[in-house]
Amino acid sequence: MKWQARRKICGLSIAFFDTDAMGDEPPTLGDIIRAAEIAGFAGLNVTYPYKIEAMEFLDEISDAARIVGAVNTITFRDGRRHGHNTDIWGFAESFRQRLAGVATGRVVQLGAGGAGAAVSNALLDLGVETLALFDPDTVRGSELASRLCRLHGAGRAVLIDDLAAFAASGIDGVVNASPVGMAKLPGSPFPVSLLKPQMWVADIVYFPLETELLSAARAAGCRVMSGSGMALYQAVRAFELFTGLKPDMAVMEATFAAFDTAT
Repeated sequence: MKWQARRKICGLSIAFFDTDAMGDEPPTLGDIIRAAEIAGFAGLNVTYPYKIEAMEFLDEISDAARIVGAVNTITFRDGRRHGHNTDIWGFAESFRQRLAGVATGRVVQLGAGGAGAAVSNALLDLGVETLALFDPDTVRGSELASRLCRLHGAGRAVLIDDLAAFAASGIDGVVNASPVGMAKLPGSPFPVSLLKPQMWVADIVYFPLETELLSAARAAGCRVMSGSGMALYQAVRAFELFTGLKPDMAVMEATFAAFDTAT
């Protein structure tokens, strides 16, 4: 198995595994985790679409990962695999830093997968009163809504199937926690015609940082938050789990910015 790229971040040697670049029959997630473990990696940062699947290959799960039902960070220690979820804190910290003071009464979230589960828990922890989930997989969306209501209170999360109808009654914010908007999945998951200047819009996609949704939201006069904050802050916690050290935030931010502009 070839490492797709290698870099040093804050003195830590990093290898990137991109299954899209591994041919028509890439290794399984289990094979990748096992290879990293054998090679002596401290752990793995897991991204779309493996955050839920990764849980079946782990020995221990943190409380945050158990609540979300997904992991984005795996550490290897003492012959055991430990699963963590740093996405919850990563999104919440980014929101607190970049969207402080926005209204959080009624919010629409697009996507109910592994990242969406983390984001939705963070939003409800941040004080969102009603979180409307929209996902093409209605079974997955319904299961997440039910889980959120058990954790955060009845009626706090609802599954919707008509974005326009829900938006017509007024919404404060929109969060894209789906993969739509990524370079390989272009487009906007939210109808841009529904955007209003009084709304705020957040996107967790970070390649590219300026997604079609964010571009349209800026043009509509919305306050926006790109995926850079969540990606950076979740990585801060992941780095601490891998090394036991506090990372240099300035170096991490500069390195992350270089990823988005690299050709």
